[in-house]
Amino acid sequence: QDAAAQGLLIVAALVSVYIVLGVLYESLAHPLTIISTLPAAGLGALVALRLGDMELRVIAFIGIILLIGIVKKNGIMLVDFALEAERERGLDAARAIHEACLARFRPIMMTTFAALLGAVPLAIAVGPGSELRRPLGITIIGGLIVSQVLTLYTTPAIYLMLDRLHRWRSRKREPLPSPGVA
Repeated sequence: QDAAAQGLLIVAALVSVYIVLGVLYESLAHPLTIISTLPAAGLGALVALRLGDMELRVIAFIGIILLIGIVKKNGIMLVDFALEAERERGLDAARAIHEACLARFRPIMMTTFAALLGAVPLAIAVGPGSELRRPLGITIIGGLIVSQVLTLYTTPAIYLMLDRLHRWRSRKREPLPSPGVA
């Protein structure tokens, strides 16, 4: 019962993030690009818990909820920059996302390492109450490491895939040319 409620909470968090991002970007595709970074974070958190011989309890679950906010920031930074490059400078999607990766690499790394290093004291804590704090730190660190490694590869790939899908659907909707009058 508790695990089902936690799963429902994760789904509710993802749906609310998707709705907010959908309104922000006025698109159904770009929120998917951003949210695509989240499974890697969840996987990293669960693997880190397993390696640390810890269970997924409420405190570790709070770490996963925190990861949703921290990790989606990477996708937002890339997608925002790429969309602006497409609109303002007329770049194609491939060039725009490539420039986004180059320009946003450093800020993404800085914010990720700040969050990761902020979780280190939690992960190495000893003393009274450390059994509650350690799973939170381990979850955040594991999720950030795995998502950071994968985000810079998967986000551009998904961005380009959804752009191709959008262009393909747009071509299918174009009206057929009317026959000329001879």
